[in-house]
Amino acid sequence: MEKKYQSKMDLMNEKQEELKQQTVDVSVGGGAVALIMNGEKKIVSLKIAKDAIDPEDPEMLEDLITTAVNEAGKKADEMVQKGMSKVTGGLGLPGGMF
Repeated sequence: MEKKYQSKMDLMNEKQEELKQQTVDVSVGGGAVALIMNGEKKIVSLKIAKDAIDPEDPEMLEDLITTAVNEAGKKADEMVQKGMSKVTGGLGLPGGMF
């Protein structure tokens, strides 16, 4: 029983490491802001189109970046949840348990 448990834990740890390397892509504002985030919810890349930079309206760019980060975070969470559910077999572990 203990070997089976350890094997499952090893598999979960491997999957966690794999998911940390996977990324999600988000583009908002018609491509004005594009962001790539990994499974650790770290921003890997942020691209801002030149025409999105308006010195007269910095709030617009702030909103676009905020939206992109929030959307990427949600997509990263979904990616991790989906990936871990394959390993846990739908045990329904609460977030952060894996």
